[in-house]
Amino acid sequence: MTEQTGLSVLAVDDEKPALEELAYLLGADSRISTIRTANGAAEALRALSEPGRIDAVFLDIRMPGVTGLDLAGTLARRKDSPHVVFVTAHEDFAVNAFDLHAVDYVLKPVRQDRLAEAVRRVEERRTARAKGKEAPDEVVPVELAGVTRFLLRSQIRYVEAHGDYARLHTSSGSHLVRISLATLEERWTEHGFARIHRSYLVALGHISEVRWDAGHTTVTVGGKVLAVSRRHARELRERLVNLPSQRG
Repeated sequence: MTEQTGLSVLAVDDEKPALEELAYLLGADSRISTIRTANGAAEALRALSEPGRIDAVFLDIRMPGVTGLDLAGTLARRKDSPHVVFVTAHEDFAVNAFDLHAVDYVLKPVRQDRLAEAVRRVEERRTARAKGKEAPDEVVPVELAGVTRFLLRSQIRYVEAHGDYARLHTSSGSHLVRISLATLEERWTEHGFARIHRSYLVALGHISEVRWDAGHTTVTVGGKVLAVSRRHARELRERLVNLPSQRG
């Protein structure tokens, strides 16, 4: 396999000053070798259909006609689609971005250091894809007091069901997100999470203790003792035996 060159990216924004600023900031990053620009979704689709590799699309959301979310949805259905980073002034689309498996969600006005982190995540995803592996981590948007913040999947110790919502528990607190436990189970099982109860999904790497007592099983995660249902106990035992291969 030949060594990969720098990243080739496409910047998309319907506002010319914002597009020029984004292209300038991307151009200042030494990890990026090629930058194309598009003044809207239609122009972006034409650029993506042309010969040449595009590793990532840095994409505005609110654009006339086809929105950034619409374009990302179209790209998500393509095989080996470019990674998507949303660059927007609006915080309220973060959950939609999560559903579309966006690499990152950067808020305007764009800071160079914040954009550099997004580029790092793109490079990490590209490397993982080239090796035939899944990305080692995932960004999860959460809302706190009207502000959207971003957790890494690896920070989450366990998830608790709340109807169609889920509460993510970390070392520093908990966050309610608009996504079901079943959806997270489907998405995160291969990344070291296990369903232990109808109400709980736990990160195996964060389990500090397991107790098997007279047919009752519990796990301790971050100091919290959680019950394991009978139907999940055997699967949990098997997963724990193979724990080293479940991490990541």
